[in-house]
Amino acid sequence: MKTLIRFALLAAALSLGAASARAQGTEAFPILVPVTGALALEGQSQRDGALLAFAELEPSIRAGRASRPWPRAVVLDTGSNPQIAAQAFERAMGESLRPRVLMGPIDGNSMLALLPLAEREKVALLAVSGTARLTELGNKQIFRFFPSDAVVKAAQARYVVEELKRRKVALVYQNTAYGQSGNEQLGLWFERLGASVVYRNSVPVTTKELSGVIAQVRESGADVVALQLHSGSSALFVGQAARAGLNLPIVAGSALHQPSTAALLQPGELKGVCAETASAPAADDRPALAAFARAYRERFRSEPDAFAVAAYDAVKTTMRVWASEKPLFEALAGLSHDGLAMTYQSDGKGNMAHDAIIVCYDGTSRTPRIAKRYSRPHEAAGRR
Repeated sequence: MKTLIRFALLAAALSLGAASARAQGTEAFPILVPVTGALALEGQSQRDGALLAFAELEPSIRAGRASRPWPRAVVLDTGSNPQIAAQAFERAMGESLRPRVLMGPIDGNSMLALLPLAEREKVALLAVSGTARLTELGNKQIFRFFPSDAVVKAAQARYVVEELKRRKVALVYQNTAYGQSGNEQLGLWFERLGASVVYRNSVPVTTKELSGVIAQVRESGADVVALQLHSGSSALFVGQAARAGLNLPIVAGSALHQPSTAALLQPGELKGVCAETASAPAADDRPALAAFARAYRERFRSEPDAFAVAAYDAVKTTMRVWASEKPLFEALAGLSHDGLAMTYQSDGKGNMAHDAIIVCYDGTSRTPRIAKRYSRPHEAAGRR
């Protein structure tokens, strides 16, 4: 019954959004994101980053300066569920003003469900999911604006080995497409860099107690912990590890760079914790990112993260080619765009983002510092 109600709500939301777009003579730009469910924190950031980009485009829309009518955003909650994501996609494509582009949800499982649908409809599918497999299936419609796990896991592994000088790794990952992708990529990079994974374990997103896993990490003889967990599980592991006195450096996935994740922890619990990410607007004082962070805080009363930046950059990049006579997926494939986080350009597979950073917490604040920047870390590491 709950699933049926959710589908009904999704259908109503899309119908209203598309009706508004039709009334103004514009296409819908569906934003499919999990604003409820296990990945709500990540999904809300993605949604808000995209909406901020549309808000900044609004003056040009009102002034009629676009050579082609610009689109209106239509937000659909995918609930961290591939089935709901697919239903939302089908509803979007069934409207009379058929969209030429959609933004897909952040979770890899839902994105994998949407890939064949985007290929069937020949519609550009924007992504901020890091699951490596998304761009390894030969799909010409996908454009990923967050670095693939093949990129950020290289940075994560290099920081562990080259900067921290640690070589005995405990690897804890989520039993989702995201977690499995990170587990695979980290394993490959640690081996390539001469480190060993001495302990490996996967945990469900529903797990609320990790003390047993932490005890096993301690007994394994590991000298560092690598995490590939979603936001809630990342905070759970770090908090329980601090209370258990694990006393090992933790280098985590991008969930732990999020201000919303850090807010679940005390500053002291974050001491010695680092995370890979594409950008860190709370810690980066470059003028364009600082201006973005101020606008985001003013509009949403929260701190932006890399997922918000990626979604913002994805919308802005797409709008550069909105008036193109080519299909949008063809125009995006040949574009180079200087965004907030980095320069975006397709590698021929749809990977648009190729840089990464490592941020670290000092235990006195929930705001990290940028510890290391990596330009194309997977390529540099591969030449070792």
